[in-house]
Amino acid sequence: MRPHVGQRQAQVRELVRVRGSVRVAELAQELGISPVTLRRDIEAMVDRGEIQRMHGVISRVTASRPASTASAPAPAGGRDEGLVIGMVVPTTEYYYADVVRGAREVVEARGARLTVGLTRYLPGEDRTQADRLLSTGADGLLLTPNWNAGSPGPGEGAWTAELSVPTVLVERWAPPGHPAAALDRVASDHAHGAARAVQHLAELGHRRIALASRETPTSGRLRAGYEAAVGALGLEPAPPWPAAGPGPLPEAEAFARTLDYLCDAVTEGGVTAALIHSDTDAIMLIPRLQARGVRVPEDLAVITYDDEVAGLADVPLTAVAPAKREVGARAAALLLDRLSASGPQDAPRQHLELLPRLTVRP
Repeated sequence: MRPHVGQRQAQVRELVRVRGSVRVAELAQELGISPVTLRRDIEAMVDRGEIQRMHGVISRVTASRPASTASAPAPAGGRDEGLVIGMVVPTTEYYYADVVRGAREVVEARGARLTVGLTRYLPGEDRTQADRLLSTGADGLLLTPNWNAGSPGPGEGAWTAELSVPTVLVERWAPPGHPAAALDRVASDHAHGAARAVQHLAELGHRRIALASRETPTSGRLRAGYEAAVGALGLEPAPPWPAAGPGPLPEAEAFARTLDYLCDAVTEGGVTAALIHSDTDAIMLIPRLQARGVRVPEDLAVITYDDEVAGLADVPLTAVAPAKREVGARAAALLLDRLSASGPQDAPRQHLELLPRLTVRP
């Protein structure tokens, strides 16, 4: 029989009395209860002034702690003082700058603290950073693992479902049946974004539209949305993308293949429009296309994907913009709700997909 709430809290009080301080993650494992249940007990005990908590560690109430603080009720408005949220992302530049910013705004607004670990897309570094954040007291994790296709391959990523704290995947997804598919996740619906670009170009009269995207965690979803829209709208197929080699191409070679593909698609394949991922590639490609006799937009209308710098091009470019900041904000709010003692502990897991927006520029 599992101990009831009074027994659990008595155990916590005794362990804190004997040891002085205990890490929350380690205590949950020692007591054989879920981290969420333990946090609910801890919050109640903190509110009664029986223990104190800071950065994932609970300890005895010190004599110097003011009685008014010890007995004060929990802050109103859904605040989460003392919680530490760990966030693992490839980088805090470019795409993920806004994702992290959105998460930080929500975390700090609710009185919690955000700590960030960077992977630089290095193999295995996502788990290393997750373990490091947990060892320093993170109560929950926002994870963007290094899954090349945006989702784990066979046998990859199961560790994300075995973590000792609530975890939300950010801009990553796992297929049904994979252990990580049961995690909360928040991501951009890149397939919808690509389909929206194709639809807009079709509305302008284009019947043969190409997709130019190097291999990234986003490209698979872009291609799925692009192909679905081409089929649904009855458009003519563009020339197939060049077959990939055995491994990733050097940056310069990948760029040259994209340029060659677009030139051939226009001059020989009848393509009149393209969705190019990303903005920086598009801005670099356009003058090179024009140098080879392909006029933009006369011969090739262009929509870019990401909308980071599309508006800064010589001729501002129409672009699809994922809701990056909102993704970070929604993921952080979802995780904080999971960690909150006042939140519904048995709420269903959520898979949220936010629709990118099309910004049309003349």
